[in-house]
Amino acid sequence: MSNSDLLQRSLNAVWHPCTQMQQHAAAADALPMVPIARGAGVWLYDFDGRRYLDGISSWWVNLFGHCHPRINAALREQLEELEHVILAGFTHRPVIELSERLSALTDGALGHCFYASDGASATEIALKMSFHSWQNRGRTDKQEFLCLAGSYHGETVGALAVTDVALFKDAYAALIRPACTVPTPDARLAEAGETAVDVARRAAAALERHLEGHHQRIAALIVEPLIQCASGMAMYDPEYLRLARALCDRYEVHLICDEIAVGCGRTGTFFAHEQAGIRPDFLCLSKGISGGYLPLSIVMTTAAVYADFYDPATSRGFLHSHSYTGNALACRAALATLDIFADDQVIDANRILAEHLGNCLRPLATHPQVRHLRQRGMIAAFDVVSDDPQFSQRFYRQALAHEILLRPIGNTVYFMPPYAISAAECEFLVTRATAALDAALHT
Repeated sequence: MSNSDLLQRSLNAVWHPCTQMQQHAAAADALPMVPIARGAGVWLYDFDGRRYLDGISSWWVNLFGHCHPRINAALREQLEELEHVILAGFTHRPVIELSERLSALTDGALGHCFYASDGASATEIALKMSFHSWQNRGRTDKQEFLCLAGSYHGETVGALAVTDVALFKDAYAALIRPACTVPTPDARLAEAGETAVDVARRAAAALERHLEGHHQRIAALIVEPLIQCASGMAMYDPEYLRLARALCDRYEVHLICDEIAVGCGRTGTFFAHEQAGIRPDFLCLSKGISGGYLPLSIVMTTAAVYADFYDPATSRGFLHSHSYTGNALACRAALATLDIFADDQVIDANRILAEHLGNCLRPLATHPQVRHLRQRGMIAAFDVVSDDPQFSQRFYRQALAHEILLRPIGNTVYFMPPYAISAAECEFLVTRATAALDAALHT
């Protein structure tokens, strides 16, 4: 079987996500559609034998490389025991053990786990749970939400309410009850003489002004801790989270930390919010929690929120469900993922790996069309000065030609490789990305 055979079948039958299908079908200048035959470590291989270094962890989900033997083994074992069971009125060992282990990672502060299948669902659950908990407390005016400018929290209708990316939101505006936005602490917004901490404090001051006037109606503030990913890897100082936590406490507003993309070690700690020394009221996890193997999302919350729903009346319970909630296979993949973190001391190893990645990237800071080279843990990015509206597509095409998978967000090129990447593969990734950049700028 060849790439061309599968490509045509896919274009005929599969409607791909976040994709203008015509761009792949136009013969003259079609974007590459790459059929993948297999994966091993950080590499993907197509049906013609060509390889691609997965520099974005296949949409930020893969942590330890493709076809990891320990996760494979755990799933094979689980397949012989239980694949799935309804979680309403039933339970099973993997979901119990996963909930207990995640709670322990928060020192018990977030001791209750609610399960779904994807990140947008986790966002919706957290929003609904916050809203409903205030209703159960008799605070019926608390029905609104706050998000950061440029935020992204998913593309279902509820999640779009707290997403501030026009590309995703505008087409469905009539369906959405939008949240209010407050300024982002994005460090790239620093004025002359300002530091990232200064920007964080300026944004927090704006948040304080908004809460002072509107807190009676606000249920929750939702943030991606440290990095707003889909808006161009906007990185900010932990000071913002510290100040936001204090303001939410003062004005009785829930804090939701969306760690769907930035959790599971991506920023240098297992949970990104740890770097601010805080805990949220709700924590959303997905993507990497299953090692990139199976759809799984989790909303963790406090005993106080759980108590708001603990009542004889069904109407006061949390009214949300998914058929595959707490799927045993997905939970077992997540347990294997946590085992690898613990046994291989991944967080410590990643600090060394992140330093090497940063060293490889440092020469790009002097590139005449590169701005804001930045890094937080195992996520790095830079912005490209280009007036070409097709820059993103040109770079993506050139990256594939140079055997790497990188998908810019607008004019932002970012790196989020699996933790299995070696020092030599880091160098390969950055060297090839630099060549792809120059080719994209001069074609």
